[in-house]
Amino acid sequence: MRVYFVGAGPGDVELITVKGKKLLEKADVVVYAGSLVNRELLRFCKEDVEIYDSSRMHLDEIIKTMVEASKKGKKVVRLHTGDPTIYGAIREQIDRLHRENIQCEIVPGVSSFTAAAAALEKEFTLPDVSQTVILTRIEGRTPVPERERLHKLAQHKASMAIFLSVHKIEEVVEELKKGYSEDTPVVVVQNASWKEEVVVPGSLKDISKKVKEKNITKTAIILVGDFLGNKYSFSKLYNKNFSHGFREAQK
Repeated sequence: MRVYFVGAGPGDVELITVKGKKLLEKADVVVYAGSLVNRELLRFCKEDVEIYDSSRMHLDEIIKTMVEASKKGKKVVRLHTGDPTIYGAIREQIDRLHRENIQCEIVPGVSSFTAAAAALEKEFTLPDVSQTVILTRIEGRTPVPERERLHKLAQHKASMAIFLSVHKIEEVVEELKKGYSEDTPVVVVQNASWKEEVVVPGSLKDISKKVKEKNITKTAIILVGDFLGNKYSFSKLYNKNFSHGFREAQK
């Protein structure tokens, strides 16, 4: 048997993939990240499913639960928020399962950073603005390599999505100002795609004050960059004067 690491999506139950939903429907055991995953997703499970909330478990307990179920021939789904490969702490789980000769499969999910951009009707990669997206976080209990400090990443002036950092918004802003101008647009999106979604727009000048006024301290992503503005060039993709493999340019 194998363990399926499934991305639950950012919150909206309809944003789980079709493949992820089908696996939930057939699962005998589901170990889900209870602090972040929308519990409404568990309605897709069959009646006799065994459900474990990993927010109340340490790594050894999580592994033991999945190994024992898998070796009994049960179908196991490890349900992570967003996409499992982004701040999902899945590598340490997969390596342990491999040592038990249990195969794993990752089913990608919609990340909160894309859900946040969608809520704003924005595109991270605008011509003549930015063709690079940086996903990062500020240092917390998990350290960040010196070469990846925010002020160093900010030098690129790329589009940026900052996870797990809104509780340190003032520190984040001070770091970003070392690379971006104070007028650079910033938007904080809390609970992207949930019914409780909150959008706080601003700039590096005022976003700290606005976030504190809304008392946002968790489950939020910080988007930074000129892609949030209104100046950009049109792409060549749909330009009538541009040829590509599927269309000839108009003369």
